[in-house]
Amino acid sequence: MSKYRAKKTICNGETFDSRKEAARYRELLLLEKAGKISNLRRQVKFELLPKQTDENGKCIEKACTYKADFVYRDNELNREIVEDVKGMRTDVYKIKRKLMLYMRGIRISEV
Repeated sequence: MSKYRAKKTICNGETFDSRKEAARYRELLLLEKAGKISNLRRQVKFELLPKQTDENGKCIEKACTYKADFVYRDNELNREIVEDVKGMRTDVYKIKRKLMLYMRGIRISEV
């Protein structure tokens, strides 16, 4: 069991961080099958800030990234959706959510 009481769950042979995330995945699969969404992807990584190096090329700060639980195309809205299944909104998540909006113009949909 994790720090926030989330229980790892297996669905369709894939491991999810929580039962809530696995349940949402099942919902999204049904929506994809019905043609309401398309191009469903899991654990999509977005770079928010690139790595930083010193004058010799040595990495002094790693890149700052955000990993979305799901990314898909909403066929009715005709746009890409970046979605995060949240039980607990940590301070780090809140900062990355703000960076996604500011740096990439992407508003994260929270479920």
